[in-house]
Amino acid sequence: MELSKRLQAVADLVTPGLKVADIGTDHGYIPIWLMEHKKASFAVAMDINKGPLEKARENIRLHGLTSYIETRLSDGMKNLKAGEAESVVIAGMGGGLVMKILEDVKGKSLGIREWILQPQSEIQKVRTYLRESGYCIVAEDMVLDEGKFYPMMKVIKGEPELYSEAELCYGKILLKNRNKVLEEFLKKELDIKTEIRNRLQNSDGENISRRKAELTKEIEVIREALKVYAL
Repeated sequence: MELSKRLQAVADLVTPGLKVADIGTDHGYIPIWLMEHKKASFAVAMDINKGPLEKARENIRLHGLTSYIETRLSDGMKNLKAGEAESVVIAGMGGGLVMKILEDVKGKSLGIREWILQPQSEIQKVRTYLRESGYCIVAEDMVLDEGKFYPMMKVIKGEPELYSEAELCYGKILLKNRNKVLEEFLKKELDIKTEIRNRLQNSDGENISRRKAELTKEIEVIREALKVYAL
């Protein structure tokens, strides 16, 4: 099984040897790769839709892994049983859905040691939610795959650190490590937002003024983030 750059980066964040649950597994690629490379001891591939789950089941069968990967119809983690997984992967869905999945099992003792999250949107909101919900981000990565930027993170239960606005928007660990993909993303975002603001300079109106102020703030945060690359 060969993974896309995005899925490979997600799989690489899983701590080797743990039991894994892949939420929204789609075709089951991550659990298959983890088992084939002996990175997981057992896996549960879960999806809310029957079609993708059937495809995952077929892929698992073709790779001879039906004894090691269980498939299960589930809305998020709702059908995950206590002790079945130590590492939970939630990748390839919107940030709002990622937060909902985590919120749905809040307070439950499932025995999970880590969560590998790759939200496709609302990244700042996800980081804020994690901080406010007792999670600590311990690892981050960002890749460029087929023209799209994908940030991802490993989180555990723990005391959250303080974050600057730039760190909440773009990732404290990514900035600390001077992640090169993030640098490329920041420079593109700076160009895009600066161009939009320039186009609005000669326009008036309450909504236009509000948008120009928002863009100015966003540009300031990007420039603050880019300072780490000048050190």
